[in-house]
Amino acid sequence: MAIFGIGRTGALRKQLAEAQQKNGYLKRAYAAAQNNRLTSDWISQATSADSEIRGSIRMLRNRARQLVRDSDFAKSALRAVRNNVVGTGIRMQAQVRMQRGGRLADEINRRIEEEFDRWTSAKRCHTGGKLSWYDIQRLSITSVLESGEVFIRLVKQPFGGSKVPLGLELIESDLLDDDYSGIEKNGNEVRMGVEIDKWGRPVAYHFFDYHPGDYQFAYAAKAMKRRVRIPAEDIIHLYLIERPGQTRGVSAFATAIMRLRNLSGYEEAEIVAARASSSMMAFVKTPDQELFEDGTFDQESVLDFSPGSIRRLAPGEEMQFFTPNRPDDAFTPFVQQMLRAVAAGIGCSYTQVSSDFSQSNYSSSRLELLETRTHYKTLQQYLIESLCEEVYEKWIEMAVLAGVLDLPNYDSNPERYEEAKWIAPAAQFVDPQKEAAAYKELIRSGIMTLSQVIALHGGDFEDQMRQRQHELAVADEYGIVLDTDPSQVSNSGVSQPVPVAVTEQPATMSEEPELEDVD
Repeated sequence: MAIFGIGRTGALRKQLAEAQQKNGYLKRAYAAAQNNRLTSDWISQATSADSEIRGSIRMLRNRARQLVRDSDFAKSALRAVRNNVVGTGIRMQAQVRMQRGGRLADEINRRIEEEFDRWTSAKRCHTGGKLSWYDIQRLSITSVLESGEVFIRLVKQPFGGSKVPLGLELIESDLLDDDYSGIEKNGNEVRMGVEIDKWGRPVAYHFFDYHPGDYQFAYAAKAMKRRVRIPAEDIIHLYLIERPGQTRGVSAFATAIMRLRNLSGYEEAEIVAARASSSMMAFVKTPDQELFEDGTFDQESVLDFSPGSIRRLAPGEEMQFFTPNRPDDAFTPFVQQMLRAVAAGIGCSYTQVSSDFSQSNYSSSRLELLETRTHYKTLQQYLIESLCEEVYEKWIEMAVLAGVLDLPNYDSNPERYEEAKWIAPAAQFVDPQKEAAAYKELIRSGIMTLSQVIALHGGDFEDQMRQRQHELAVADEYGIVLDTDPSQVSNSGVSQPVPVAVTEQPATMSEEPELEDVD
């Protein structure tokens, strides 16, 4: 009996454990993994990144574009990220070094930069002759954020009289065949138009030779519906990878689309209600017996109001003015909260989306900049590595092959000549006086260098020093003494500038100004 009792108890425990496991009540389970009456409507699937993207990519892309076209907040958010990531453009500075000593090869770097700057004009670098190199950068990051991805084709032929046989063609993501998936004859798999090998490395891209949405102008091409296979070595595919194995990109507005849509509807409803409310001014209250004849409503009297008019009411009538309450007091806080969530999803600050600086101060503005600047730097680094460096390496290769650049031993050591520094847009000051003093202390303490501070604000140390040297030479030529001139700083104790900030002297004076304790 004891053995039977133990066996029966064990069976009951097993049944209870199975029931608990089925209902998600095991003690070892996470609370978020439990399946009960509070989470029964929470549907989640263990799908891959591409499986989730395939059924949503086209709709997400179209809806994000529609919001950017029609929503002020969506357009403002996109503009904020684009201006802070690219701004006036990410500039290149060649960093080729001497084989001995490691110093910069100034002459080689100067020739490379001159030829590259000449190529970056719109007529030479863009196949269509409409976009400069910096315009391509801005449009690329815009497309990545709005549409989720963009393709840049490296066309190896000269455009616009360029001596370098290289042009860039921007291809919108709509042209890649989203519906084309399967196995090619060579054994490669195609996922949503991207042909990959067994390692998941892109081998080729299958594009339409027309834009599917260009139906008003390309009837013949649409009827043919031809695909063109372009090798991956000629394509730069820009998109943000958020999961391993992800083949296509998703719009940065994905989490904010529904919120922006609902916010637009809410604003429209409030505007309609406010207009209806403001159209009603007042009511005339008449004794009940005069409103009705034979128990039925007779008619409604409407009075027209004009500025400065005075109306006489009939005996017994009184005026009751209508006070509209739309939009109500909850409108502004609600919109602010919605826009905070939108900004968090897109990756910019609330003030950049709303242009509302009424509640900003130095501390809050500083915190906003520090948080969003980290995100912008991440996007800048991605754009530099995935676009700028790829284009530059291909450009310098084609420039050498075309004889535009004569670089010794390039064939045996191309990496030496591909070294470059990319200077991103300048970071703006919130409070210049406080931040300048902070940078000064950081440089003096050795935590930061002068080069880092200059680069942080979009400058280059060597260019800055050359420009500074030129300014001092010109000032010395015209006999102008500046208190920022290092040669005019005292060495007694702590260095102090001369009392007079600027002293101008005629060029014909024979005597120089007397300065004490000057090196």
